Amino acid sequence: MNKARRARFLAFALLPAMLISCATVPVTGRRSLNLVSDTELARLSLDSYRKVIDEAELSSDPAQLEMVRRVGGRIARATESYLRAHDLPYDQFVWEFNVIKDDDQVNAWAMPGGKIAVYTGIFPVARDDAGLAAVLGHEIAHVLARHGNERMSRALLVELGGQTLSAAMSQRPGWTSNLLLASYGAGSQVGVILPHSRLQESEADRIGLTLMAIAGYDPRAAIGLWERMAGSGGSRPPRFLSTHPRPESRIQDIQRYLPEAMAIYEGQ
Repeated sequence: MNKARRARFLAFALLPAMLISCATVPVTGRRSLNLVSDTELARLSLDSYRKVIDEAELSSDPAQLEMVRRVGGRIARATESYLRAHDLPYDQFVWEFNVIKDDDQVNAWAMPGGKIAVYTGIFPVARDDAGLAAVLGHEIAHVLARHGNERMSRALLVELGGQTLSAAMSQRPGWTSNLLLASYGAGSQVGVILPHSRLQESEADRIGLTLMAIAGYDPRAAIGLWERMAGSGGSRPPRFLSTHPRPESRIQDIQRYLPEAMAIYEGQ
């Protein structure tokens, strides 16, 4: 049985459990597959995050770290504000922001629980607080929407027959750890990044614009960010673009979502 047929068979066999394991994505309302326990995922992601940070060279520029923590803190508070307003759990995050020194990496990522890293290569493209807010809003949106959980769930379903994360860890710990890092965009440390689906990218853009607006950043700054991102890599696009849709399509989608975000931004 090939992988595609096996995946379909497993999806049918596990349909009852999959229906129970569906979660609702904030802002968009989409139902997503989450087979992995949030507690277990948070524990594993914290271990992986510490490993990445311990092995990385952190930026020694206090201005860069202050900027990331200032902007990130506002986006984090906006996230909690949104969750409170919609009677959703809001105390599941312990926010932490770090800056990794790598001027060639135009990238950022966020892990479950609120662990976030930005590479120094992002600063010339972000330019200012609003540009950085577009980056962090997008990455935090992936976590808020549990996109990494969704991708890990699909991988566990296809590769290991829907086993639990703990069972996968006991049988293939290296594969599972790498899968976690890849699922949250920290794949430069393990040589692979699992691309988000177009649907997930679109959701992260829409949710990110909402978080920007709640935090008091003009959501229109996201258009400028993606225009600069598209022109920042010369003949070789930055890693941030290598796993994302074409900037032209992304900007069109952002323009469609802007009225929703601008209503929040201008109504505050």
